[in-house]
Amino acid sequence: MAEEKDIIQLLEDEEKHPEAFRLILSTYKERLYFLIRKIVIDHDDTDDVLQEAFVKIWKNLDKFRGDSNLYTWLYRIATNEALTFLRRRKNQNNISMDENPELLRMLDSGGGKAQHISGDDIAIALQKAVLQLPEKQRLVFNLKYFEHLTYEEIAEITDTSIGGLKANYHAAKKKIEEIIELD
Repeated sequence: MAEEKDIIQLLEDEEKHPEAFRLILSTYKERLYFLIRKIVIDHDDTDDVLQEAFVKIWKNLDKFRGDSNLYTWLYRIATNEALTFLRRRKNQNNISMDENPELLRMLDSGGGKAQHISGDDIAIALQKAVLQLPEKQRLVFNLKYFEHLTYEEIAEITDTSIGGLKANYHAAKKKIEEIIELD
């Protein structure tokens, strides 16, 4: 796995962009996949969006100026591609992406309350609750809780104020707690 500073150094020389891109791909592909997967949910859709994100990254390598961390720049591109995909799908299907009963049924473990709650049960309950959040809250929650990004990094990725992000994150946490308590 390459160091960010090594990739940035390669990006400074346009002739070394193919090598820098290969390093970006090998270093960040998995992280970007899971970021996108948390937004679009479906594996096949995630693969499509990830491919689009890497095409956009390749086409815009010369635009990275080092004003932000490389991974922040990559996350922003991947997040924007995922949100564009959701908006496009929403417009095509004219359905709300904030409520997806089919996905909720897939995550629902069925049956009554289990006497023993496993880590998998907790993870499923959390994912089920996250899917019920509005799009913006879901994105902020995923980036903060699962990706462990700072509010400053999320602000740069989403082009949102830190105050707005904090409000979205805390509202998301409260809704998740309420949803999990009801289950």
